Amino acid sequence: MSTEPDTASTGRPRASADHADSESIIAIPSVDPFYRAPAGFERAKPGTVLRSREVTLALFGVIRQKVSAWQLLYRTTSLDGAARVAVTTVVLPVGGRARPQRALLSYQCAIDAVSDRCFPSYVLRAGARAVGSVPQFEFMIILYALRRGWVLSLPDHEGMNGQWGAPIEPGYCTLDGVRAALSFEPLDLADTTPVALWGYSGGGLATSWAAEVAADYAPRTRYRRRCTRITRRRSRVCILPPQRHDLRGAARNGGGGLRRTYPELDRLVREHVAASGLEALSSLHRKTTVHAVASMVMHDLERHLDIPMADLLATPEMVQVFQDIQPGKSAPKFPLLVVQAVHDPMIDVDDVDGQVRRYRAAGANVTYIRDRLSEHLSLHPIAAPVTLDWLSDRFAGKPTDESSTNTVWSLAGSLPGLRGLLGLAVSTGRAFAGRIG
Repeated sequence: MSTEPDTASTGRPRASADHADSESIIAIPSVDPFYRAPAGFERAKPGTVLRSREVTLALFGVIRQKVSAWQLLYRTTSLDGAARVAVTTVVLPVGGRARPQRALLSYQCAIDAVSDRCFPSYVLRAGARAVGSVPQFEFMIILYALRRGWVLSLPDHEGMNGQWGAPIEPGYCTLDGVRAALSFEPLDLADTTPVALWGYSGGGLATSWAAEVAADYAPRTRYRRRCTRITRRRSRVCILPPQRHDLRGAARNGGGGLRRTYPELDRLVREHVAASGLEALSSLHRKTTVHAVASMVMHDLERHLDIPMADLLATPEMVQVFQDIQPGKSAPKFPLLVVQAVHDPMIDVDDVDGQVRRYRAAGANVTYIRDRLSEHLSLHPIAAPVTLDWLSDRFAGKPTDESSTNTVWSLAGSLPGLRGLLGLAVSTGRAFAGRIG
């Protein structure tokens, strides 16, 4: 059960126990009262914790993990500047309290869906029923990162409405999740706590926006001098089906999120897509990522259009959306690590190459690694050990080299890479045994 904040003694919300985890199945966010904005929340500053509860995390909703975890409902900001609420799950190593010298890592999951059944705050809890959601697989990498002794923040960066693919707003949501974690009393962190951001696929997109708006939106957070952003770039988000049939479900999920962000885009889709096509698109709002992709394999949306696809993509409304969702308009002042598969079927390496060039032209320090043998699904676990080592060096205050691009056959081919993958395998085994990664 969640409670309203109690700030009488400390000025900060008191964590409340979550008894829902004792039940076999938990409520999805859309019907869980914890997610409802309290009256007057608009007057709070961005990042203010409005409500909190302690939760139990479990791999695939079943195998409980020995970690300390809380969920924080906090105030954030929408794309148009309006007050919104969001939730982040903060995690500590088993039984431990954080220390002021500990680092904070904000990990943005690849939600890649509009259904709240894919939100990390739901997926990672004991009792969740989220078969086919990506964060349940990422949880093994999250637990591996937890072994470094860092505090983790896992925001629902799509907001309450599942706005996958929306520009900028996921960055606000991510940064305000960091603010909430830094101020949450049980974590015992400090304003000087170093912070890093890491994301992959759709989580990489949210991380990109957070990195780009950090200097203006959260200038006092210690990203620039001591920490970094680690992200797997996602620079292209399709609204309508791309050329590859097997990616259409994912593309339409993104379109569903953007339709919630842009009313004019929703109007355009309703105007030119037949009722049968709209019904197919609406069904994605109830499906997890894998189920959405599977349901749309070989499903040609163009046959539901009353105008050619090329004409629809050329409308002013569509062109404006494509311009808005293109990251790279500004460059972070802290170092970046970008990892990309050369033969990724979902994200064209040329797009990532171009974005790295734009960042460097704006003065950013970018370490860019291109992996020849990996593809979209395999690169994340293969790159995780190298990424975590790079993060550790930044948290330790080690200087970064000058910007560089290095194309390798495989990140798993080096001795450190092999050791890291072995460590990830051991961590995964411990997770399946219900022990800390």
